[in-house]
Amino acid sequence: MALTFANKITVCRILAVPFFIATVLYYTPAQDHLRLVALGIFLFAVISDVIDGYIARRRHQRTKAGAILDPLADKLLLISAFICLYKIGAVLGGGVRFPVWLVVGVISRDVILLSGAAIIRLFHGDFTLEPTVWGKATTFFQVLSVLGILLRWPVFCVFWYPMIVLTVISGVDYIRKGIKIINNGAAS
Repeated sequence: MALTFANKITVCRILAVPFFIATVLYYTPAQDHLRLVALGIFLFAVISDVIDGYIARRRHQRTKAGAILDPLADKLLLISAFICLYKIGAVLGGGVRFPVWLVVGVISRDVILLSGAAIIRLFHGDFTLEPTVWGKATTFFQVLSVLGILLRWPVFCVFWYPMIVLTVISGVDYIRKGIKIINNGAAS
């Protein structure tokens, strides 16, 4: 089966990640337009995530490829954003920088989740695990945090604390569900 339209949007999102990384890493205060280009790419990726999910549900285009590619695209974008924005935080100006504990927390959760999914797929085969309200809330606050850095919102750090709490809660929730899949062979 060829890629569905929703999957093609997801692939475009994955292909946007290197361009986002490049614009962030080449940023300097003298080239502030690159921050705005990075913002545009990030917004494109976030909006296309919403669109491809809507299309997949509305047109009944949910596929195994989409179940793998969509969360992978999300993880690639957000992990890249947190690492790159942490790295260049000192040159962004205005005291805008992610603290290292926040970056480590976000990356650790995603690496654990991706590793767990790979282990379950390897030993258990196909499985279905729908995004949870905790996972969606975590992603929402992660996106707000990245937007806060790129837009230089003066109080964007208010998003950090709910984000890290949600990161821990969603991580524990997904681990619990993963263990249940391993033990019982069913997701719930």
